[in-house]
Amino acid sequence: MPSPGSEHGVLAKLGLHRPELRAWAMYDWANSAYWTTVIAAVFPNYFNRVAASDLSATVATTRFAWATTIAVAIVALITPVLGALADQAAMKKRMLGIFLAVGVLSTAGLWYVDRGDWVLALLLFVVSNIGAAGSLSFSDSLLPHIASADEVDRVSTSGYAIGYLGGGLLLAVNLVWIAKPAMFAIPDTQTAVKLSFLSVAVWWAVFALPIFVRVPEPPARHEAGDGAAGNVVVGAFIRLGHTFRELRKYRQALLLLVAFAVYNDGINTIIRMASTYGTVLGIPESSLFSAFLVVQFVGVPFAFLFGRLAVHLGTKNSILLSLVVYTGISVFGYFVTSATHFFLMAFAVATVQGGSQALSRSLFATMVPRHKSSEFFAFFGIFEKFAGILGPMLFALAVERMGSVRPAIVSVVVFFVVGGYLLTRVKVEEGQRIAREAERASRGPS
Repeated sequence: MPSPGSEHGVLAKLGLHRPELRAWAMYDWANSAYWTTVIAAVFPNYFNRVAASDLSATVATTRFAWATTIAVAIVALITPVLGALADQAAMKKRMLGIFLAVGVLSTAGLWYVDRGDWVLALLLFVVSNIGAAGSLSFSDSLLPHIASADEVDRVSTSGYAIGYLGGGLLLAVNLVWIAKPAMFAIPDTQTAVKLSFLSVAVWWAVFALPIFVRVPEPPARHEAGDGAAGNVVVGAFIRLGHTFRELRKYRQALLLLVAFAVYNDGINTIIRMASTYGTVLGIPESSLFSAFLVVQFVGVPFAFLFGRLAVHLGTKNSILLSLVVYTGISVFGYFVTSATHFFLMAFAVATVQGGSQALSRSLFATMVPRHKSSEFFAFFGIFEKFAGILGPMLFALAVERMGSVRPAIVSVVVFFVVGGYLLTRVKVEEGQRIAREAERASRGPS
């Protein structure tokens, strides 16, 4: 474990003062390109206008939603077992590599999606979702192995900040390609969109290399009852069963997961519904894209800032502060009437989005035993992915019942209030103490 004496200068303040920390953070830079270009900005529009052009808007939207749900469900089912296997067999990086390859190849495959190819588009979308989400579970699980308790907040927030920057840079390039293809000798807009998918695949693969080179594979941890010697698959299932039964020992970590699932549902709802909300209010498409880029780039310094803020206020209090800001954003959203208002709302989101999610990740990392980090972060991923189902549902019901999107945006406040209350009930020190005791017990008598 790193010693305080290894810290130096600006990089130390950012949590990037050792090669393995920088390499780990670079995976956020690599992977974020997928979430910005494919998930958020480019692919949904391409699917509706090109791949599903033969379908009605309602049918296309429904099938796209089901594809997303299927991808989330598959990740939720397989990552806990694979996480347990990775912990027992010392193969976190191998699992990361497998999911990375799946995600990169399926993203590159989007090049072949043309008009009317909605089946191929959704198949590749589902597979690439599985690759991206699964890889994050294993990269996140490496964090507690390379960062000490006093470093983990800074490292996690720096990862988010670097991810914002990387995803934003490539998205900006992609949007310029799409807006002015002739300037880059690209035949047409559709080809520019397909090239943007290829660029994501290349970006993701190239910038993922440092984590494999610089971050060491944590040693295998074996416990009594893990299963027959040499049968790591059986052992993984047995160990996963142990983890489910042992969750009551980590009640504070479990309570944090529940709180995170609730308030992150509100965060994800704002992220996912912002474009739809702006469109309904009549905000021009160019302004919507510009606002999205504002979130990416303004989010960089504020994610770093939250890492420093956690040192002074504490991690839990810093998250609670971000939820107060999100509550204000939801209320302000009710009064948005112009592109300027929408930009102000996007700016406010950028100040807290990365910090709230990064600190949630780092706080959880300190409250689970390191030798079970993969399976516990698989659970974290499940809660993170399923957070976002109830919020859009509540949003839709509010629009349906009240006939306006304005009350719907305010309805999201309930997730921040309930999630924040649950977070106040988390006893961080107790959760961290129990996790460290479990680590010592796993090593046996010294």
